[in-house]
Amino acid sequence: MKSSRLVSILLLLQTRGRMTAAQLAEELEVSVRTVYRDVDALSAAGVPLYGDAGHAGGYRLLDGYRTRLTGLTADEAEALFLAGVPGPAAELGLGSVLAAAQLKVRAALPAELRAHADRISGRFHLDAPGWYADGEEAPYLPAVADAVWNSRVLNVVYRRWREPTDVERRLEPYGLVLKAGRWYVVAGPGPRTFRVDQILELATSDEEFERPGDFDLAAYWTAYQRDFHDRLYRAEAVVRLAPGAALTGPLARAVAANGRTDSDGWTQAVVPIESVDHAYGEFLRLGTDVEVLQPPELRARIARTAAELAGRYGNFAVPGDH
Repeated sequence: MKSSRLVSILLLLQTRGRMTAAQLAEELEVSVRTVYRDVDALSAAGVPLYGDAGHAGGYRLLDGYRTRLTGLTADEAEALFLAGVPGPAAELGLGSVLAAAQLKVRAALPAELRAHADRISGRFHLDAPGWYADGEEAPYLPAVADAVWNSRVLNVVYRRWREPTDVERRLEPYGLVLKAGRWYVVAGPGPRTFRVDQILELATSDEEFERPGDFDLAAYWTAYQRDFHDRLYRAEAVVRLAPGAALTGPLARAVAANGRTDSDGWTQAVVPIESVDHAYGEFLRLGTDVEVLQPPELRARIARTAAELAGRYGNFAVPGDH
């Protein structure tokens, strides 16, 4: 809608300063011609907005001009308060800051939107970690966050999974990511990803570093997750699954993508596995709902376990059996 777009232009110029028509058009996903018309409409409405010609030109608001107009719709107000996750903010030392910010935003909202915000915050609570989260503490998280914000080098002792386990690292922290209740710091050179709860010792430094201008934290994390899964599932297994087998994650997606149901109702599929050791535990969890056909070493290992269990429980009388 045009009214919403005019508000967006006003807020963009208010928060970012000078912007060209091309930049505004790209941000709003409209044509440059549409931006010209919208700017004319804002000027006609009395908004002190003017444009500069030339290479460094663009549109900007008169110095000192601010508007209390938020342009928030009911849905946007609800999303704003739904997005405020108190747990992670508190971990970063920003719990009181978040509460104060929400209070100020709520006070600035019209009565109708304030009611929507109260309704959403009273009915939804976000708790990101799983039920069986390890609960590792990350005592150095505030220090890492401060270094991220101020572009300060960190010298840490870090615990990794392979030998030698405890290593010294010099980190140039580019950003923090919260994934499934666990904090990660993305740091140069590289960049590379480190679990914050695995930092054993940390020394702050007065040394500053220059964050790469083209580094995009969200884009990096998306690529990192994709690469992680590609490296994680480097092998495959062929299995048969009983009807109603409890499947989750990559196993369920693989069966949905290439599974073939036989006449007896069982489904045969090729599924990704991390390793024989990991798949052994995962498939044992499914009990009699799965038969491993390939690879031979995995099938043989499960068969040995099944034989041992049969021998151990062979003389056990099941209640009700005659």
